[in-house]
Amino acid sequence: QNAPNPFNPATTVTFSLAEKGHVSLAVYDVNGRLVRVLVNEKREAGPHSVVWDGCNEQGQQLASGVYFIRYRAGSDSFWKKAALLK
Repeated sequence: QNAPNPFNPATTVTFSLAEKGHVSLAVYDVNGRLVRVLVNEKREAGPHSVVWDGCNEQGQQLASGVYFIRYRAGSDSFWKKAALLK
């Protein structure tokens, strides 16, 4: 989950791993284009949090709108909506 949602200027994505493993957390726009990779690495088991500042990979602030955060770890995968408001 991410909070706050809607957000400005940043939102925190939280997740928990049952066991150590590779985690991928990425942000996509409504057209399905990759906007930013937040996490792409091995993480220890337990709770984790990552802050997304509403910027793309180049550090440019994104426009207001709905974005999708995709989480993948092992066989777990989910999508969450994140609304950026300015």
